Amino acid sequence: MTWGSPFHGGDCQSVQQQLRHVKKVQASRAAFAAIRADGNLVTWGDPDSGGDSSCVQCQLRNVQVQSTSDAFAAILENGTVITWGSPKRGGCSMQVQDQLTHVEQIQSTLGAFAAIRSNGTVVAWGHPEFGGDNSAARTNVFALV
Repeated sequence: MTWGSPFHGGDCQSVQQQLRHVKKVQASRAAFAAIRADGNLVTWGDPDSGGDSSCVQCQLRNVQVQSTSDAFAAILENGTVITWGSPKRGGCSMQVQDQLTHVEQIQSTLGAFAAIRSNGTVVAWGHPEFGGDNSAARTNVFALV
């Protein structure tokens, strides 16, 4: 069941039949992503805020999901990451995609994601003002070691 503004995820009629046995829900500013007991992920709400995952839907099974204000990131079973939603808020990870392997956890800010890899390194993407560019921090960390 959903409620609130239909422009901000309050209307789930288009996916109502898919919202059975939901185990977890993650929200962006105006969209939702629900993980069902069978491992499938269902999204709805404003497409500009990640409410439309159709471009990656076939990969969204047994995932962990995190969100910024307008995007979602999912860790797949093989440790890689896929994203959707607003490119300005982390919905496009193409610039760092080759680094998004062996990911164990993702955290987010209002407009950026940070992925922690099994080797302890951190990969960031999204809006630089929200932490989407950690290249200077990586340089400083290595300089201190």
